[in-house]
Amino acid sequence: MQEVDLNHFCAAHEAGAFVVDVREPHEYQRGHVPGSLLMPMGHVSSRSDELPRDRPVYVICASGVRSLVAAAQLSEAGLDARSVAGGVVAWARAGRPLAR
Repeated sequence: MQEVDLNHFCAAHEAGAFVVDVREPHEYQRGHVPGSLLMPMGHVSSRSDELPRDRPVYVICASGVRSLVAAAQLSEAGLDARSVAGGVVAWARAGRPLAR
């Protein structure tokens, strides 16, 4: 499991990265990274088979704490999971778009 900074994530997102948002539905509805898949933290282990194994999976939450835990779980399941430092808060502060 890796933790990546916002610049790395922005470049990966622009290149079509697979993004999993592990926040709760109400948080996701208030604004999320465009194209991200909602998979609340409590469902990560049971739904890991829905995620690609042939490319990195970027895991994001509000600030980067939950995504670290979820990325570690996904790594243990054999995925190339990368936690996004700063999360959606950093994404928004950088002026990046939020989908609703």
